[in-house]
Amino acid sequence: MAFRRMAVSIAAAALALGTARAESPLQGEWVDLTHTLDETSVFWPTAKAFHHDAESFGQTEGGYFYSAYNIRTSEHGGTHLDAPIHFAEGAQTADEVPLDRLIGPAAVIDVTEASGSDRDYRFTAQDVLDWEARHGEIAPGAIVLFRTGFSKFWPDREAYMGTAERGAEAVAQLHFPGLSEAAARLLKERDVAAVGLDTPSLDYGQSKDFIAHRVLLGAQIPGFENVTNLDRLPEWGASVIALPAKIGKGSGAPLRIVALLPKEE
Repeated sequence: MAFRRMAVSIAAAALALGTARAESPLQGEWVDLTHTLDETSVFWPTAKAFHHDAESFGQTEGGYFYSAYNIRTSEHGGTHLDAPIHFAEGAQTADEVPLDRLIGPAAVIDVTEASGSDRDYRFTAQDVLDWEARHGEIAPGAIVLFRTGFSKFWPDREAYMGTAERGAEAVAQLHFPGLSEAAARLLKERDVAAVGLDTPSLDYGQSKDFIAHRVLLGAQIPGFENVTNLDRLPEWGASVIALPAKIGKGSGAPLRIVALLPKEE
């Protein structure tokens, strides 16, 4: 009898677990929007490259395997967060960015055609309005992601950034798309949670004033840069979770960003 009660209890628990899983809001297809962070990762020309150095790797004297590494990295390389303080004095640091700016519905704006014909293309307010004509006005709290198609060039620095050179002199040679001031100001008006894209910077490569950064980060709207796999997301309906390393007083941080696709009816 005790065995039967135990079997019934296990069956009931399994059924409850199955029901809970079926009803979970996290069920569906997940898409990783993050580039692997390693020695081939693309970093800003003035930033120090990523290093991943083995401290221990192999069998120990105790007879078990053990591995541990030391890493050295810039905040702004690979897929990463731009915290508001990156361009706004006194604004939120990486550890202070609220979770509701890192989790939300994704509005994916496709600018691949224009970006493909002009490496220095700046996304316009009209690009945003065209998206809204199809889906309605972007809701407050949405995470806006611009898809240029440039992630296909990763990690070829010259193809992705416009130059493989490093150092301060290389900044003038950068050529890739980014936001115009008008687009940034419109998204600020929409009160979006965050803005991301599949290029190295919110501003286009030839920017000298970094106005998109200044507008968005000055409004406490963080940026997600060097995102990938945006071609796998619909224009509307996916949900995004973008969790950075919680670096105290950081101006940015490595980012793991994923999307949950909407369930097919």
